[in-house]
Amino acid sequence: MPSTRPTRKGAAARGRRRLRAHRWAGWLFALPALTFYGVFNFYPVLLSIQYSFYDWDGIGASTWVGLKNYTAVFTDSEQFTTLLHAFYLILFFTVLPVTLALITASVLRQLQGRFTGALARTLLFLPQIIPGAAAGVAWTWMYSDNGVVNQLLRAVGLDDLARPWLADFTWALTAVGFIGTWLSTGLCTMLLLSGIGKIDNSLYEAARIDGAGPVRQFLAVTLPGLRNEIGVCVTITIIAALASFDVVYLSTQGGPGTQTMVPGVAVYNLAFNDARLGAASALAVVLALIVIAVVVPLQRLFREK
Repeated sequence: MPSTRPTRKGAAARGRRRLRAHRWAGWLFALPALTFYGVFNFYPVLLSIQYSFYDWDGIGASTWVGLKNYTAVFTDSEQFTTLLHAFYLILFFTVLPVTLALITASVLRQLQGRFTGALARTLLFLPQIIPGAAAGVAWTWMYSDNGVVNQLLRAVGLDDLARPWLADFTWALTAVGFIGTWLSTGLCTMLLLSGIGKIDNSLYEAARIDGAGPVRQFLAVTLPGLRNEIGVCVTITIIAALASFDVVYLSTQGGPGTQTMVPGVAVYNLAFNDARLGAASALAVVLALIVIAVVVPLQRLFREK
């Protein structure tokens, strides 16, 4: 009886060759996108890292300064404060939206298939179709002395709280943060609603049979089932908080004073208003490293085990 071993070896070798050919074909298909990404994304990043070691106004000769620009990020009080402001905005861009979205998604789950549920989902997602720059301008009007926010406060007898919010040294950053809350809550709600839709209803029925109320069902079934979706929401919104630019620039441009200055606006000012490309590049590189340092552990934390 002839042995089948050579035939099997030959089939395995042909399979490996076919796999290698498919792999190379995949790389060839991806080559245009990789080239585009390398030229317009990766190469500018490398240039920014190079510029960060120089004192350069963008036109004249550059001067090597080593780590001086990086040292300034942490010793210059204005630049370092921008980083603190970015972390403060995480409270409004991430913590509040994700918390509100979890509550809202749990309530909307009970309204699935009803007109009110569809209407609520549409209204919640509405801010996502509005650019951040437009939202910044619109909220500038609403936060003004005679804007909607102050009119509502005066209508309910809270005249003492009315103020030009974005011009107030104490409340300006918080007011900007609530714009981020308004922008992020709808997106988080939609992501969490899609995640709730994947949770098996039998888990809720089993919880109800065991006597679990809505709060217990939320803690025992909904939260564990949304682990991945919560991770996505937290990651997206933290990046939005740390790298915020359009909302802050269009609403306050970093003012009053530097009360709402964030790294994104500071990089713009250093590069295009102060002609300090080296300092701007160093702050941008530090910001990118902070984003990576925050997001990578979060990805591992929310990874499903």
